[in-house]
Amino acid sequence: MKSFFSPSVRHATVAFNMRWRRGPYGGGNQWLGQVAPYLERCGFRTVSKCDDRVDCVLGTHAGLGGGLTFSYDEVRRAKESGARLRCIQRINDNDIRKGTDKMDAHLAECNRAADHTVFVSEWLRDYHAERWFDRSRPHSVIHNGADPSVFHPFAAPVWKPGQPLRLVTHHWSDNPAKGFDVYEAIDAGIADGRLPGLELWIVGRWPERIRWRAARTFPARSGHRLAEILRECHVAVTASRYEPGAMHPVEAMQCGLPLLYTADTGGTVELGKKFGVLLGEDFPAAMDALRSNYSALRRVVLQEAPSGDQMCVAYRRIIQQLVCST
Repeated sequence: MKSFFSPSVRHATVAFNMRWRRGPYGGGNQWLGQVAPYLERCGFRTVSKCDDRVDCVLGTHAGLGGGLTFSYDEVRRAKESGARLRCIQRINDNDIRKGTDKMDAHLAECNRAADHTVFVSEWLRDYHAERWFDRSRPHSVIHNGADPSVFHPFAAPVWKPGQPLRLVTHHWSDNPAKGFDVYEAIDAGIADGRLPGLELWIVGRWPERIRWRAARTFPARSGHRLAEILRECHVAVTASRYEPGAMHPVEAMQCGLPLLYTADTGGTVELGKKFGVLLGEDFPAAMDALRSNYSALRRVVLQEAPSGDQMCVAYRRIIQQLVCST
């Protein structure tokens, strides 16, 4: 019997300028690993090269060192030759996060080839608009999402008053900018008895100097093994600074966890305002707010948090709009 997911006639050909790699290779790799198969199931042909059969380029970047299967210069030359090609640029980075002075200019140069620009958060769009991006140009904000077949809330325990409230954070990087000073402060508060009824789980890596006093720790994990840990917790805490569109809070929210976030977490703030509680200098007050609002926050998380399927649909609609209007 012919598969429903292998149509004989393809709608359009979409070229990605990076190849998917198995394993944990950053948010761009997770994005590609969801969007490309989704488009294939919807009848598109996906490739990793730019030629005269391509209808739309869906491009991102692989850092300042390159690593793309084709360049934005190639896209621009193909368009100048009269090809019907349309280009979407996904922007998910900046200099302030990376501590560099070249990423913003690099993204701006690549944007010369774009017919439509996608930013992974409003915060990131506004950041680049202050520096080089013209907000009158066609653009969208599409939050990152994780694979809902992996990161989901089913079989997750629901916190009840009187039970310990379990916080969790997970990071592949041990960069101090991921917010480890805040996690240390929470850990110390638990160990010293200043934050009673609270637990902290740390998944991944952390700076070598840190000696956790009360936190339960796990080695870095991904996929189903990570999701299983997240579903054992109640609230995700994130203090990672200047994040354009971090995956770790989205993965946790898709497992049913509201957010505890700090004010300088970049694009995560716009998620936290809707799905969480702000962590300021008064830690006990924030924990009280979490407990008081937990049920309402969890309900909103389950109904409206970003997810991978929503993300894929949003990209498909932009592709259709561009290709079918040529």
